[in-house]
Amino acid sequence: MIENFTRHRVPVAADVTLTADVGGAGPAIVLLHGFPQTRLIWRHVAADLAATHTVICPDLRGYGDSDKPATGYSKREMAADVIALARALGHERFAVAGHDRGALVAFRAALDHPAAITHLACLDVLPTLDMWDVLHGASAAVAWHLYLMAQPPGLPEALIAADPDAFFGHFLDAWVRDPGALRDVRETYLAAARQAIPSIVADYRASAGVDVDHDAADRAAGTRLAMPVTVIQQDWGAALGYDAAALWRAWAPDLHHHTTTAGHFMAEEAPSETTRRIRALLAR
Repeated sequence: MIENFTRHRVPVAADVTLTADVGGAGPAIVLLHGFPQTRLIWRHVAADLAATHTVICPDLRGYGDSDKPATGYSKREMAADVIALARALGHERFAVAGHDRGALVAFRAALDHPAAITHLACLDVLPTLDMWDVLHGASAAVAWHLYLMAQPPGLPEALIAADPDAFFGHFLDAWVRDPGALRDVRETYLAAARQAIPSIVADYRASAGVDVDHDAADRAAGTRLAMPVTVIQQDWGAALGYDAAALWRAWAPDLHHHTTTAGHFMAEEAPSETTRRIRALLAR
């Protein structure tokens, strides 16, 4: 549990209860983790933000200590979980920041529930529709796990289950620039991921299907993010040949886009920078 926070178990759907750590007081912000991690990624940032805000850090459905139903992993359904969680804790309107998979959930929450989301921060992702569009040729090898987990049920789960620590540990090691930033939680992340293989794969599989459909429908309808948006990313655009800020700006008219020299796990590798960017967003 995040130090000095309290643990809550909150029903958010008929078959889903989320576990969340909650601390602080003031306007609410929900912090959503990514793959292959849990709510603990926010332990440093959450402690800082709790000085001025009510900070809610859940495990997403299918991850960590939250329930892991067999279905329901569209980002639309996972975003609805977040809205229900915040409301159950007394917050009709709140800011949301997400990293990796959590950023995709946060993005969908902001598109589907603009009246509830006051501010949006997305860390180290592109929207799903754009993500698939920029992956091509040999450069797409960097995202090999997306293609593996997009396969029909059975095969990805069996391959990952054969050596889950090698699979999940690969990303914890390959995506970090400061290994010391994860040293205290690496085994916790591996243990949690080991217990969540089917639901993690289902989350990714949705991003090769229904999530693309939802993004495409919003793009066709001209739906855009109505709230202030901050994006913090590694410079993937320079590495893979696209303009990340332009792709985000097509969705977010009120955008502040930043690149970082930290690795993928920036909330843990560069918590002061991450907190500073989030605080600047909340002040807009």
